[in-house]
Amino acid sequence: MQPNPVLKKLGYSNTDRLVILHTDDIGMCLASVQAYADLWEFGGISSGAIMMPCPWAKAAADYCKAHPSVDMGVHATLTAEWQTYRWSPLSTCDPGSGLTDADGFFWRSSEEAQAHGDPDAVLTELQLQVQKALAWGVDATHVDTHMGAVAHPRFIGAYIQAARQNRLPAMIPRGNAAVYTEMGLDAETAAGFAAFTQQLEEQGMPLVDALVSMPLDQPEGQIEIAKKLLSEIPAGVTHFLFHPSVDTPELVAICPDWPSRVANYHTFMSKEVKDFLKNSGIHVIGYKALRDLIRS
Repeated sequence: MQPNPVLKKLGYSNTDRLVILHTDDIGMCLASVQAYADLWEFGGISSGAIMMPCPWAKAAADYCKAHPSVDMGVHATLTAEWQTYRWSPLSTCDPGSGLTDADGFFWRSSEEAQAHGDPDAVLTELQLQVQKALAWGVDATHVDTHMGAVAHPRFIGAYIQAARQNRLPAMIPRGNAAVYTEMGLDAETAAGFAAFTQQLEEQGMPLVDALVSMPLDQPEGQIEIAKKLLSEIPAGVTHFLFHPSVDTPELVAICPDWPSRVANYHTFMSKEVKDFLKNSGIHVIGYKALRDLIRS
């Protein structure tokens, strides 16, 4: 593929490696909000995204409003995956929308959401999630996706529209059909996504080159895992995501994977990882830089 045009627009060379250190699931619980605040103040992250339908979204928004320099986007949410800790759409709980399960909550899996959700209802929901974040004082920098639920031909248009209406970048990896096939899409869908992302880039939407994530099933040795993953990121812009939370009884009750979320937090609160990045030649940016490209 051709080098990412974002590199030169931001003043870098085509061989430079840029990374967005991105915290997912902010506002899912209070532990995630505290983790984001700690990490931002420590300098261990460069971006994050709020789950607006979740119970602690308002606390996350209030933190952003009180700290206007932060980089926070909207984590487009169409699923509620936990066993007993659930959330519902902001827009409607009408079963006809296809957004909710028999209990009135979002579906637990992306596959269920994609099978049942009405595309018009998805658009309304995603628009409202962005609008509510803005109304609550979040200077939103981007839109990304919870559990990849929007990565479906029926939903991707709504995702892009919700971002574009607010002049925000949407987190989408650029690539050819082979890249999307490796991500699990069938050949026809992968070819369609490749053509679609090329069109978006030609229209000026800044895209990322790679998605890399810290494990949620391996709480031990995460500092070394982080250093290895960071050392291997390619030239271009990498969305490097993790799910940090502080250790609380609430978190333990919600998430079976809580040990890894706590390990994510401690890893990026560590001076070792911070120093590693400083000496790696990798350039850390936030989504605000990509948003400013659209708005310029």
